[in-house]
Amino acid sequence: MKLEIDLYDAPVLIWPDRRMISPIFSPGPPMSCRATAQLNPTLRFRDNMVADSPKSFKRKASEEAASPESGQQASKKARTDSPDKEEDGPLQKAPLRIVPFPEKPAVLEERRGDIEFRVVNNDGSHDSFIVLTGLKCIFQKQLPKMPKDYIARLVYDRSHLSMAIVKHPLEVVGGITYRPFNTRKFAEIVFCAISSDQQVKGYGAHLMSHLKDYVKATSPIMHFLTYADNYAIGYFKKQGFTKEISLDRSIWMGYIKDYEGGTLMQCTMLPKIRYLEMGRMLTKQKESVQAKIRAFSRSHIVHPPPKEWKNKVYAIDPLSIPAIKESGWSPDMDELARQPRHGPNYNQLLHLLNDMQNNSAAWPFTQPVNRDEVPDYYEVIMEPMDLSTMEEKHEKDLYPTPQDFIKDAMLIFDNCRRYNNETTPYAKSANKLEKFMWQQIRNIPEWSHLADNH
Repeated sequence: MKLEIDLYDAPVLIWPDRRMISPIFSPGPPMSCRATAQLNPTLRFRDNMVADSPKSFKRKASEEAASPESGQQASKKARTDSPDKEEDGPLQKAPLRIVPFPEKPAVLEERRGDIEFRVVNNDGSHDSFIVLTGLKCIFQKQLPKMPKDYIARLVYDRSHLSMAIVKHPLEVVGGITYRPFNTRKFAEIVFCAISSDQQVKGYGAHLMSHLKDYVKATSPIMHFLTYADNYAIGYFKKQGFTKEISLDRSIWMGYIKDYEGGTLMQCTMLPKIRYLEMGRMLTKQKESVQAKIRAFSRSHIVHPPPKEWKNKVYAIDPLSIPAIKESGWSPDMDELARQPRHGPNYNQLLHLLNDMQNNSAAWPFTQPVNRDEVPDYYEVIMEPMDLSTMEEKHEKDLYPTPQDFIKDAMLIFDNCRRYNNETTPYAKSANKLEKFMWQQIRNIPEWSHLADNH
């Protein structure tokens, strides 16, 4: 019975035919497969195992364990018993539902062998040099603000590793260069880019999943750190990175490269997750949750149109339809669903706030002034403000207009100049950041008139 339960609970795809192209990385089947195989060594796992019905699993297990005499008794019993009894038995389970999973083009191309993922470094081999050179060219093209000689130096550096997406023959379409710190259990992602004509196939997400599984399998590293520019923050957030750095500063400070205008982000990997199968796992969990909802709700039932609509459509009260009334719907719910999540200026203000936070002059204003370090500050400044407080207010949609945003930003600069002498680094930073803010506002046509007097 335990063996049957393990088989019924097996994932939709137990072990896909995916291989990391690396001489040192050869993952085995998942732990659940290995544990189940040890329970019954005669059982052979196949890729299409879960497509068999539960009845077939019971039959196979009984055929292996049964003796010839018991088989004869079973055949005699089968002649007398009706087939309905077998279906009504206590061991009968509902047919296993196969949940379709839409694969991304990158996954399908890898499965067909059109692309492969190679882990390379400057080991002196001919193929490695070709792949690294292809990566260098992509990084230099996709990261124009980075000095070209700096990119070349790090890509060819022997302390760095790279994972490249390679098409045959040795055509590089993207990759990640990173530096592992094995003793400190983290790695720094230095460069990450996909060729501009290959950015709609899911290569970026699939590449990051490969990198996570590879690093976990070949090293003690469980954390990634990277500096992301404004255009890359969204990508890294989707891959599990966050701006909240939980890793102790003593572990990484002085080891990673600091970039002006970049946002430091961290990703902590989970040891029990195989990231290449994460999408399939989430799909299975979503289906399980929806099945639970269907057991207690009728919202999934599609009803035929009311008989009142047979000849002509008239305006009717939605609550007069029994199915809508039973679902618990109300007009207020419809009003809430139609309301936009954020105001019309939300995204533009978010970009402006991120640009200000990433400016080199923003360092005195990122957090509220520490009352313990500056005891008299709050006696002089009655209305304090900082960039983190502005970020919280912005997330709560408390800046409906750019004027409201500018008012709080000017409060930061005026407070700083009021408390600090104009010759201090704090006042100079306030002047520099204010000048930067007005420059950014001038670049927005709809708001440029706000900067006429500045």
